[in-house]
Amino acid sequence: MSNVSYHISNLLEKMTSTDKDFRFMATNDLMLELQKDSIKLDEDSERKVVTMLLKLLEDKNGEVQNLAVKCLAPLVSKVKEPQVETMVDTLCSNMMSDKEQLRDISSMGLKTVIAELPLSSSGLTLTISVCKKITSQLIGAIGKQEDVSVQLEALDILSDMLGRLSGALVSFHSSLLSSLLPQLTSARMAVRKRSILALGHLVPCCSPALFSQLTEHLLTELAKGPPTSMMRTYIQCLATVSRQGGHRVGEHLEKLIPMVVKFTGVEDDELREYCFQAFEAFIRRCPKEMSPHVATVTKLCLKFMTFDPNYNYDNEEEEEEDSMDIEDGLDEESGDEYSDDDDMSWKVRRSSIKCLEALINTRRDLLLSFYSSICPALLARFKEREENVRADVFAAFSMLLRQTRVGSGHHGLITACSDSGVTREEEPAVAMLKSQVPAIVKALHRQLKEKSIKSRQGCFCLLTELAHTVPGALEQHIPALIPGIVFSLTDKSTSSTMRIDALSFFHVLLLSHPPQAFQPHMQVLLPPVVACVEDTFYKIASEALLVTQQLVRVMRPQGQTATAGEFDPKPFVREVFSVTMKRLKATDIDQEVKERAISCMGHMVCHLGDHLAAELQGVLAIFLERLKNEITRLTAVRTITLIAASPLKINLSSILPEALSVLGSFLRKNQRALKLGTLACLTTLVTHHGASIKPAALEPVLSELPGLVDENDMHVSQVSVTLLTCMAKACPTSLAKICSSVLPGVFRLVHSPLLQGGALAAILDFLQALVLSKTTNLGYSQLLKSLTDPFHNSQSSAESIVIHRQSHHSVARCVAALSSVCPKETPGTVSSLIQEVKNPSSPESARVLALLCLGEVGRSGSLGGSKEVQGVILEAISSTNEEVKTAASCALGSMAVGSLNDYLPFMLKEISSQPRRQYLLLHSLKEVISACPAPSLSPHVDSIWTLLFQNCECQEEGTRNLVAECLGKLTLVNAAQLLPKLKQQLKAGTTFSSARSTVVTAIKFTIVDHPAPIDSLLKDCIGDFLKTLQDDDINVRRVALVMFNSAAHNKPSLIRGLLASVLPHLYKETQIRKDLIREVEMGPFKHTVDDGLDVRKAAFECMYTLLDSCLEGLDVLHFLDHVEEGLKDHYDIRMLTFLMLARLASLCPAAVLQRLDRLIEPLKATCTTKVKAGSVKQEFEKQEELRRSAMRAVAALLAVPEVERSPTMADFANQIRTNADMASIYQSVQGGEGGGLGPAESMDVS
Repeated sequence: MSNVSYHISNLLEKMTSTDKDFRFMATNDLMLELQKDSIKLDEDSERKVVTMLLKLLEDKNGEVQNLAVKCLAPLVSKVKEPQVETMVDTLCSNMMSDKEQLRDISSMGLKTVIAELPLSSSGLTLTISVCKKITSQLIGAIGKQEDVSVQLEALDILSDMLGRLSGALVSFHSSLLSSLLPQLTSARMAVRKRSILALGHLVPCCSPALFSQLTEHLLTELAKGPPTSMMRTYIQCLATVSRQGGHRVGEHLEKLIPMVVKFTGVEDDELREYCFQAFEAFIRRCPKEMSPHVATVTKLCLKFMTFDPNYNYDNEEEEEEDSMDIEDGLDEESGDEYSDDDDMSWKVRRSSIKCLEALINTRRDLLLSFYSSICPALLARFKEREENVRADVFAAFSMLLRQTRVGSGHHGLITACSDSGVTREEEPAVAMLKSQVPAIVKALHRQLKEKSIKSRQGCFCLLTELAHTVPGALEQHIPALIPGIVFSLTDKSTSSTMRIDALSFFHVLLLSHPPQAFQPHMQVLLPPVVACVEDTFYKIASEALLVTQQLVRVMRPQGQTATAGEFDPKPFVREVFSVTMKRLKATDIDQEVKERAISCMGHMVCHLGDHLAAELQGVLAIFLERLKNEITRLTAVRTITLIAASPLKINLSSILPEALSVLGSFLRKNQRALKLGTLACLTTLVTHHGASIKPAALEPVLSELPGLVDENDMHVSQVSVTLLTCMAKACPTSLAKICSSVLPGVFRLVHSPLLQGGALAAILDFLQALVLSKTTNLGYSQLLKSLTDPFHNSQSSAESIVIHRQSHHSVARCVAALSSVCPKETPGTVSSLIQEVKNPSSPESARVLALLCLGEVGRSGSLGGSKEVQGVILEAISSTNEEVKTAASCALGSMAVGSLNDYLPFMLKEISSQPRRQYLLLHSLKEVISACPAPSLSPHVDSIWTLLFQNCECQEEGTRNLVAECLGKLTLVNAAQLLPKLKQQLKAGTTFSSARSTVVTAIKFTIVDHPAPIDSLLKDCIGDFLKTLQDDDINVRRVALVMFNSAAHNKPSLIRGLLASVLPHLYKETQIRKDLIREVEMGPFKHTVDDGLDVRKAAFECMYTLLDSCLEGLDVLHFLDHVEEGLKDHYDIRMLTFLMLARLASLCPAAVLQRLDRLIEPLKATCTTKVKAGSVKQEFEKQEELRRSAMRAVAALLAVPEVERSPTMADFANQIRTNADMASIYQSVQGGEGGGLGPAESMDVS
């Protein structure tokens, strides 16, 4: 310890040296010492160091002074409170000194100290006492009118302090306010501006009363009609206050708006600018409270966005672009009489346009009215002469396009040929935008040739947004846009960013429009792009290669033969080939350029390989090289896949053997993308070039395949099995070699509970191909035996594998697939299966499997209406074994799908005559309705419908739900006829609530997540079904909510228009109803049961879904009221509302900030609750899960910018940091999920 003291006293001695270099070096060494964490100073050293440094602040040498200031930062955390106070006192008094240099250095010192004061609760007392000292001194300094520079420094420091430590100064807020307000009238502009900044930092944390006091003060001052310069200050202050104070301004808007509107009439450009900045702040911070004033503000903005008294735009409209040069000439001459420097009107135009942008951004719900009012006005301003303002016009218009895109549901670039059968109804906003496209292009194509780079960049950004929002809409206008693109690529004065913007827009344009639109312009388009490929700047080259790749596609779109296409690519091939080749050969270029050159050349070979003749082999050799290089191998694999599948049948024989051995080695690599890419590449090669692959060349690949078929990675297994299938078809001899090693893996997959979907389909194809290839010695019977064996001896063998229910279904599908390709074997298989079912001594799993196999074989219709099979199935349905019963009902359904006329009448007869088996038989019927094509079902619809309605009032809820599902799926068969019947049934079912709930549930099953013909009919009548939300029966209301939730999740368009009428009933269901809570006596205990819980849960689930699908139809503040209630409700509902809160924090932070104080309390209560000591384990787990979930919501709230300005939130955040238990939960939540939206994804929204 003494060692440190000695070293430091040594340095202090040197600091008193007369030589400035000694002083400098000693101070520097001290700073390095202080920055070490380990250093501890005793009291004496502390005092000496502080005194010395304060003395050095007055040093004659500037560098020494600066170093002394830097030393203060680490010192604050190293010395005790009295020393910090000494530092602050000295600095404050020096700050008021008459010497300018000392004043500057002291205020720098104070700022340094403020920046270092600890925020954690352990250091809070120090921070608060230091702040009090500084503040009282500063208030005094601000009051000093005689020396403005002291005032300015004081205001500056105060802003810093309030910005960082506003919460610690609560006790000073009112005195700060009263000392800052008079400064707004100071004669010096700078003082006024800094006072406004300081007030801005004070606002977020001050009490509501102070906020009102400030607003009232501004209102009274403005009402006096002060001189213009004062007005400017007050309005500017108002804008800053509302930007910083956020939603609090809401309650004062009624008085503020008329006042600000009045001042826009004053002939003063800067005042008007500040007025519009105030409007913008109001709109961004209180969009809801601004609703009544939107029309007024919009009208003002539209008026002033064209405000340009010193310039005449009239004559420009008639002249076309040819006369550009003349106009430029005119401008220069008229420059003498009037100087533009005095003209401030552009500030008014800019602020009003920014205000409009804020309006578009916050009020998506008014989009349609914006298209009629704002859109034409913005279009007319594209001719704006001031380029900064023009950039803002473009930004506002781009915002309009983005908002349109958010609503229209598609987010990707859909190529123009995207008619996917079902035409989606077009959003009205998109339709309005489409009608405006010609006007947009007309206004922009002149701008694209402007000298101003900023304008051109704005144009390209705007056009890119447009191409994303309405793909294909620019097709007619491509000729008008091309000169602009070419100009930006060839113009000598163009910056590189401009070129990149032009290229990336061109790329989007090529992706979103059909090739025929560009073919006529090839001569003009290609040279500039090719020149960019050779550019020395890598970003330009790589962007240009992307564009070239698309242009190659344009030259000869896939599927066009040379004769059919009118466009001949021949003249252009050489030019593109030579530059791409140059880039492809180079090894000393940027990674991105390398990859894109490979990809671009791949497209050339794929689309235009027949034009490359002699060069082709050289190119393929380079691809092989790139395949062996670790950095470019993935791109090379994808490119070879592309070439192998080319319709031009490119000859790859020169590289195949070597490529196959390299690809084989990739299958061993851990990189999953490479593995999948390689498998896809091999599949393509085997499919298209199987004939030219020698069996020996496949060896390296074959040896790797068995290891890839494994349930740990289903996707890789699926792709591997697909490759095996291709081999079975293309080169069966090679496959024979690995059958013995690969099949065990395939069978393990078939017996795995994880197998489903694509992987199962791939295995079915493989087994069929295997039987048909006949080269292997594995015939039908061996495969059948391997598949079914485990089910027969599962009981006998000691180490039997556990057979999962799912694997019965998988094996049954495999058996059916095999029998479909070997029809001669089918009858034998069927009779052995029937024997299996009849044999009482065979194990349960074997009988279940046999039944399912019969069903799957029958699905193809190969059983006919065999009476024997019917008898066997009926007997099985009456079995005592649950598994066998279920399998029999499944099998009956599958057989009926295969031969409807044989089985359906029999099934319907059984349902009505056998009440005990009804449930199982209804399952079979559901299978039939789900799987049969509509035309074959139509003759039976009436009989099924009648039968179902006889059972819709059944006592068993399970049966009712099944009936409802059958009804819903049946309605999809013939919606026009059956939907009105359901509606009628709802009106008729007034007596039985069970019948009503069945009908409403049936509607849930008619809502499917893909476009269907029933949608338009449903849209018209779903309102009638939603009226059941007002039903007297609680169960019907619950079912109606579940149906509404399904609609909101799968087809939001059905209910968007009904939200206004549905939401009040939805919100009503979220409230706790005392009359539904009853006490049940269980022995000596009393237990409360809440019958309304399920309905409330359903209602909150609907609310959660609406956040994702219909956010713009919600009044978020009203919505938050109910979320707030839910935060205090039952466990399940609290879990849901925590999720909602986290979601809301990211979707509409402004509204959440407005309600923050009310939302924090329940969160705080949940996080701090402790379970009673003697509780059961489940109680502890439940409470722990609740706290984690609440903490996720807190984490999401803390991610909102500016949230810690709220005193309650800052306080709670502090509490979390200081409480070890809460801090650890917070840490784990932060680390585990990004922002805590983990469970949200997995919430069941069926």
